[in-house]
Amino acid sequence: MFSKTCEHGIKASIYIANQSKLGFRVKVQDVAKETNSPVAFTAKILQTLVKHALIISHKGPQGGFNVDVDKLESITLLDLVFAIDGDSIYNGCGLGLHVCNESNPCPVHFKFKVVRDELKTMLLNTTLAELAQTFAEGKSILKYA
Repeated sequence: MFSKTCEHGIKASIYIANQSKLGFRVKVQDVAKETNSPVAFTAKILQTLVKHALIISHKGPQGGFNVDVDKLESITLLDLVFAIDGDSIYNGCGLGLHVCNESNPCPVHFKFKVVRDELKTMLLNTTLAELAQTFAEGKSILKYA
């Protein structure tokens, strides 16, 4: 459903948010290790998230990445997905047609519209704080053991 880049970005954000709640900044190598993602790929994703002001990058020997813990409740899964994949996941055609709308629908347009709308609602109502909390409580995982 999400692109691989977006999947890794979401996992990285959850890990960084969890560490930020504990008062830590994390290095890109640690994020990559904890999310089973290549370091260079992770670095590129993190820079995208920094550019969209969803995570913070700190330079220098005490540098790393963190999230402003006061903003965890306001950062939604929609924000993360939009930063990485744009809005095509909840605006695009279910069959990938470039011209598909209410007046010129593809065969699955109206059924897929319901799914897209529910997905957008879920993304909008799921916060990074919530995802980080379920991870911190051991109720979710970011990688296979």
